[in-house]
Amino acid sequence: MTANAAPEREFRLDINGLRAWAVIAVVLYHFGVAGIGGGFAGVDVFFVISGYLMCGIVLEGLERGDFSLWRFYLARARRIWPALVVLCAVVLAVGWFFLMPEEYRRLGKHVRESLTFSSNLRYFDESGYFDVASQEKWLLHTWSLSVEWQFYLLLPLLMMAMARWLPGRRRLAWVLGALGVASLGLCLWRTQVDASEAFFLLQNRAWEMLAGALVYLAGRRNWSQGWQRGIELLGFGLILATILLFDRHSVWPGWRAVLPVAGAALVLLAARRESLWTGTPAVQWLGSRSYSIYLWHWPLVVALDYLERLRDPLWVAVAVCASLLFGHLSYRFVETPARRQLTRLNGWGSAVVLILTLALLSVLAQQVRKHGFPERLPEAVAKIEAERSNTNPRRDECLDADAHCIYGAEPVRVILLGDSHADALVTALQAALPEGRGGVLFRGESGCPIVFGLRSNEGKSEECEALNAQLERESAQLPAGVPVVVVGRTANYLNGGQPGDKRPNFNFGTPYEEIDAHYLREFREHYVATMCRLAEQRPLYLVRPTPEMPADVPTRLGRAMIFGQERRFVLPLADYHRRQSFVWAMQDEVVERCGARLLDPLPYLCVDGLCPGEQNGRPLYRDDNHITEFGNRRLIPMFRQIFEAEERNGIAASRAEQPRG
Repeated sequence: MTANAAPEREFRLDINGLRAWAVIAVVLYHFGVAGIGGGFAGVDVFFVISGYLMCGIVLEGLERGDFSLWRFYLARARRIWPALVVLCAVVLAVGWFFLMPEEYRRLGKHVRESLTFSSNLRYFDESGYFDVASQEKWLLHTWSLSVEWQFYLLLPLLMMAMARWLPGRRRLAWVLGALGVASLGLCLWRTQVDASEAFFLLQNRAWEMLAGALVYLAGRRNWSQGWQRGIELLGFGLILATILLFDRHSVWPGWRAVLPVAGAALVLLAARRESLWTGTPAVQWLGSRSYSIYLWHWPLVVALDYLERLRDPLWVAVAVCASLLFGHLSYRFVETPARRQLTRLNGWGSAVVLILTLALLSVLAQQVRKHGFPERLPEAVAKIEAERSNTNPRRDECLDADAHCIYGAEPVRVILLGDSHADALVTALQAALPEGRGGVLFRGESGCPIVFGLRSNEGKSEECEALNAQLERESAQLPAGVPVVVVGRTANYLNGGQPGDKRPNFNFGTPYEEIDAHYLREFREHYVATMCRLAEQRPLYLVRPTPEMPADVPTRLGRAMIFGQERRFVLPLADYHRRQSFVWAMQDEVVERCGARLLDPLPYLCVDGLCPGEQNGRPLYRDDNHITEFGNRRLIPMFRQIFEAEERNGIAASRAEQPRG
């Protein structure tokens, strides 16, 4: 991932070979090659190498007395920016022809953040509920470059301060060691609290690079060849064990990251000049090109996903080879000549060239971010894209734990409680009001099941806990006799909301490490009790879960149209029932125990055993699970059943109260 070390320093075959192992692990993992489930650990190996090399460069300069912070930063920029700039320019050019407007705007934003080495902050910020899938982010892999660059900015400043006020390698080692232990402790804690934060942010990753720095400070040992081989073998054993034993479901980084970091540190400590692990020509070839291979492989992963070929072994094999080819071309025609040409210029000359190039591409990326240039695509594609924004116009205002929104006018005729799926249906419920009179009181929060007593796991949505506490306190004060409708994406909270995340977001006093039978039983008990509490003083209606599509509907439809294809996106009812069976069983229990009534959207959204994601080429969903304002019109007749039932009950009650003649 990092560019090669400065040519004037001793070339270490073992370091170059270790790069090769790291990049191949990452590439094969990202392409989904079987048996490489923990290949993401290659990034951790890169971090250790970076810390080792940067500490060496800075310390040697300080000890010679000729270290220049300006020259250090410029050297890093000469090695990293040229290949990155070319990659960003190419993906922007390709995106012009093949990306939907919203995708292209997002790419422009990510290009800008990648070039300024802040993409790790961007991707952490985007790791929320409404985030797009990681395999739709063309430059997601640049998060690690940003972490490294941020480390490069801080390490020399610290070492310069140490050299001035607390000189000596031993003192430096103690300080870096203390910082490394603090960073590791923070990493272990934050991985349990918020794995995305631990994954993307420098303070949680710095210990990996500091481990490399400490190896450099430890210096080379006069070990026998037997000891060197043994230490190297142990190091590679730890790295390979990580690659083979862990997978995408393993919470990362946390304690597991200690294994590849320790493994890389041992390989560097062994410092074997000639090794079958690192010294063969093929391994050296890969190591020299590792930075460019790393840069190019991920856009090819995204391209395969874009073409829906990421599970095709032949396409994957071709793309892996293409990663090596593009990496070689980038190394041969971008990395090497750019480094030579920029080195020939004086410091200010190369800085001006780099900054101007960076500024021009950043300005272009900013224009893409702002406009997306929808006119470059057929008008029909733009109409499909527009459905992504065809959402509840009051979503930002009302999908909030503290909001009390009335859709329509008072008096309140019906109360709607739920999450973002409820928010997607609230205007349909409003449209179902008899003669359009009265209003809908909406209370909801994104990603929040309505279950009293619910507590948020540390680092999860505290707003959901607050909303349920408020509703529990206010339930007796809600308008008496007014129907309550509950909508939720409940299966998402019970089947694991995010891929690889087995830990539930919520608990009821005792946190669970995974969603198991005990958690499901406790959730069911609290859910049924909550619904029965709501049904005590008013009619309660439970909406069966709406179907969730297997893909982002507007994006996939638009892509198909760009390529001149006709596509239909449907969910088989059998798949729906597999996912929703537990939720249906809970709702049925509420009906039996508390007299609740069911509203079933399936007759309105599905036909002949299939639930379509579009109607005549127009998306019914704004992503893969939220119904659009166009799609929710289909459910108006379903919601009318509420008021028809209330009217019948009112007539029956009126007749019962009439005196008999």
